[in-house]
Amino acid sequence: MLKNYKELKVWQRAYQQYLEVYKITKRFSNEERYSLTSQIRRVAGSVPSDIAEEYGRKKTPEYIRFLLIAYGSNCEMETPILLSGGLDYFEIDKLMILKEGIGEVERMLKALIKSLEKSTRPLESSNPLHKMHQLIGRRT
Repeated sequence: MLKNYKELKVWQRAYQQYLEVYKITKRFSNEERYSLTSQIRRVAGSVPSDIAEEYGRKKTPEYIRFLLIAYGSNCEMETPILLSGGLDYFEIDKLMILKEGIGEVERMLKALIKSLEKSTRPLESSNPLHKMHQLIGRRT
């Protein structure tokens, strides 16, 4: 059993990605400080933050919702990173590292979400009316 969110491999990888984004965007021009740099940093930071946010509350449906938000932010991050690469703000090898990281976090989040969805019981199975209809062969 994990003691806290920092032990989650997906959080560790998303946080590593966040650090990498900061290091790379540090070299962007000053004119990008409040636009592209800010956008990439904000979205990169939201991924590990959303993974952590609901973890402590131990309510699976809410946690899945925050993981889905993290998943969306992770996907959102790719566009400004591709734009930055297209504008030659950093080398192609850095672009590939960031793209691979985004893909890895995406796969890890999908797996965690799927695992949590399997571990939760559907609401309808605990509904007494649903159980009664199952017994008599009717759908709710």
